Amino acid sequence: MPEPRRYVLTGAPGAGKTTIIEVLHRRGHVTVREAATDLIAERQAQGYAAPWHDTDFVDAVAALQHHRQVEADARQPVQFYDRSPLCTLALARHLGRPIGPALIAEVDRIMRERTYQRPVFLISPLGFIRHTAARQISYADTLAFARLHQEVYEDHGYQLVDVPAGPVRTRVALIEKHVSCAT
Repeated sequence: MPEPRRYVLTGAPGAGKTTIIEVLHRRGHVTVREAATDLIAERQAQGYAAPWHDTDFVDAVAALQHHRQVEADARQPVQFYDRSPLCTLALARHLGRPIGPALIAEVDRIMRERTYQRPVFLISPLGFIRHTAARQISYADTLAFARLHQEVYEDHGYQLVDVPAGPVRTRVALIEKHVSCAT
């Protein structure tokens, strides 16, 4: 059985990646949720108000991403991921954190194994930010964070496919069309 084609959605926090992933899932695609947001929610439920300040946070995100990627149904030919370890690398840089051994190993692995497809969907910001318990960032910082994602992916040889702001159905259609043309 051939390896599934794994596509990453990346971009600024609050740009709509999770909403797009949810629609892709409802349309029958295999999707993998964002690890960082889930880890933040889990740790906040345990009483940590800002878990992204934990020294192990970045490596914990990388470990959860690895687990989710390995556990995804390999029988499904196309999969969509809400972020990847390269996003976690951008996160570490954004937070000013050293790159830990788990993240280094995961980035090395995905590059060596060519885990993700070269086209990566860069979800453009919507022009505003909705704050949540997990998303406590200014709009200006989201734009800077999005630029970091773009730089990290380009530095690692990925081709960014711009998904402009707009109605969700239009964004999903653009992604599905791009993937179907790649077949």
